[in-house]
Amino acid sequence: MKIRFFLLLFIISLSALPQGTLQPDVFPQRIVTDTFYGIPLEDPYRQLENLNDPNVITWMKNNANHAKTLLNSISGKKAIFNYMKELVNRRAAAISNVNITDNNTYYYIKRIPGEEIGRMYKRNGYDGEEVLFFDPNTYKIDDGKTYTISSIVPNIQGDKIAVSVAANGSENPELLIFNSQGEQFPEVLELARAVSWLKGGDAFYYNKFNSFDVTDVDRKLYTSVYLHKVGTDQSLDTVCFSKDDYSNTGISKLEIPVILYSKEVNKNVLYASSVDKNIKAYIASTEGDLVHWTPLLKREDKVTGVALDSSHAYYLTYHNAPNFKIVKVPLDNPEFKNAQTLVAHSDSEIITNVVVTRDGLYYTTVENGVEAKVYFLPYGKESPIQLELPFTAGQAGISSKGHAFSEVWITISGWTSPNKRFLYDPKQNTFTHQPLSTPVAYPELDNLIAKEVLVKSHDGVMVPVSIVHNKDIEMNGQNPSVLYSYGAYGNSTGPFFSPIILAFTMYNGILVVPHVRGGGELGDAWHKAGQKLNKPNTWKDAIATAEYLINEGYTNPKKMSIFGGSAGGILVGRAITERPDLFVAGAPMVGAMNTVRMEETPNGPVNTPEFGTVKNPEEFKGLLEMDSYHHLKPGTDYPAMLITAGMNDPRVIAWQPAKFAAKMQHDNSGDSPILFLTNFEGGHGGRTTLTQTLDEFSNLFAFLYWQSGHPEFKLNKPIKD
Repeated sequence: MKIRFFLLLFIISLSALPQGTLQPDVFPQRIVTDTFYGIPLEDPYRQLENLNDPNVITWMKNNANHAKTLLNSISGKKAIFNYMKELVNRRAAAISNVNITDNNTYYYIKRIPGEEIGRMYKRNGYDGEEVLFFDPNTYKIDDGKTYTISSIVPNIQGDKIAVSVAANGSENPELLIFNSQGEQFPEVLELARAVSWLKGGDAFYYNKFNSFDVTDVDRKLYTSVYLHKVGTDQSLDTVCFSKDDYSNTGISKLEIPVILYSKEVNKNVLYASSVDKNIKAYIASTEGDLVHWTPLLKREDKVTGVALDSSHAYYLTYHNAPNFKIVKVPLDNPEFKNAQTLVAHSDSEIITNVVVTRDGLYYTTVENGVEAKVYFLPYGKESPIQLELPFTAGQAGISSKGHAFSEVWITISGWTSPNKRFLYDPKQNTFTHQPLSTPVAYPELDNLIAKEVLVKSHDGVMVPVSIVHNKDIEMNGQNPSVLYSYGAYGNSTGPFFSPIILAFTMYNGILVVPHVRGGGELGDAWHKAGQKLNKPNTWKDAIATAEYLINEGYTNPKKMSIFGGSAGGILVGRAITERPDLFVAGAPMVGAMNTVRMEETPNGPVNTPEFGTVKNPEEFKGLLEMDSYHHLKPGTDYPAMLITAGMNDPRVIAWQPAKFAAKMQHDNSGDSPILFLTNFEGGHGGRTTLTQTLDEFSNLFAFLYWQSGHPEFKLNKPIKD
């Protein structure tokens, strides 16, 4: 992202920070009052919601310029950037989006050292010769945008591949279609996603956004599903499911219809996609039109995952099983009411995933949110076999080619264990290491320890917490410590390995991950305990963790920071506003900071199952309680803050963090910097190229270390805006 300087600055009343830099003028307030169920609610920065207002954009740009100037003046920023880059590029290649077709052709994205974005490659079999298939750097090379690959979807035969690209993190997909030789078909489909190829391999279903405008509140409402025939223009595509079909099937305008062809049953399945983890689905014959959809799964069935073989469907469900169980139903009668339990609920382990192969079922579990296990249940057997993994795993993932094949790959990792991919042989009970690039050594890991503790939260509930740090650190209460968590949608923050996080710990910082309620680490009940009216448990679990770290001598409030992104911004914002005395710095990254107004954004209405709606008086109270913006109080000495936004962000619109930043700058009585950094060329997180990713994290870590008083991160002689 280019650093732009603008002549028109708010410099009428500049406030000097102790470090000598100049901060842009505080945005003027203009109070708008809304009344909800008799509760008046003042909103002093409603005008910032108009992202077409030149004054708003100027203020955002001035703040971005100021933030970049200050961050680039921190002495250790360049060093930690270079260290992260060296660690990332130590790998021969970073490989993702691996797709293996029935004919054993591999398609995947690979980025090698020296490259900013990944390119698409192909190889015939694991040992086949690798060839470059598609280079997004050459796509629309003259329009000045950076296009990255977001999805790769081969057809069943493997002779045609749909590849989705998007510009500058906008998540506005452009769908390209290739044959297996890399030759591109003439049509480019706009705003097409959720591709599912039909049996013949010459056509596919897709869902389409309503608008390119990421600020359009109707962008995701009443979206349609189309059928595209390869080699024809998108304007000729057939509408398969549209607004008129919603009421006929009982699908809400907030749900996104997705039609998938299932080769196992040779039928079409309609999913009502939503942030609600419970699957809602319908089934129809592949013959004729798609008008008559028969209900398959209801939200009340509490099914979160489906796997198929030639005769049965296997449902992962928490129906009468809070830690999940696996049930099976015959494909000729697949309604949930016909389910028989195959793998029972466990009191200690949570089932997280299930896949099917020719030999049987494989499934993963997690204990206390941090210890992963893998099981194999052969067909015809009643007792599963726990696989003895090559090393203790914090996370385990399973992938296969489908029910007709024996191959199954298990990928395991942990806080101090880089991802490793293994091919498992059930007949020999052996693991064969099958890396897709040359393995890399990180001797720095020898100096790290990862420990798991239980912390008592505000209501007595014990919260699992992961703590990663240099083993030689002295617990004298003086260590820079950073809390990171998410806590929403039932998503778990399991132990993962990242060279970027490794770089942070090399400066003797302590990384702390509280597995807060709202996530899925301890099952469905853990998720619901941090949802809607229960959302306060999410940030109170983080606060309890901070207090634990202080009491146990890890750190102190002048050394402790907190960060999180997107829905994790709720956790950061409310922990800061409830206990500003606990933290020296915070960083909500593209965070949902004004939840009362979330339904006025394009992505807000579809998120009401997770957070609630202002249309319900009780859920409104929950939204207000989790609203960080409305919990800011004038005259409060707030911690230093690095608040970010993406102008192309389709998930958390840029004015949400903007309003929070403006009010905190207004309300803050202390001298700590309140930085607001908008990426005007990025989206949700703003990360497109490797340099942008590393710049974002070097900004973050340098800022947090600087505020915690780390000797290697000091403010150099500042550059005036």
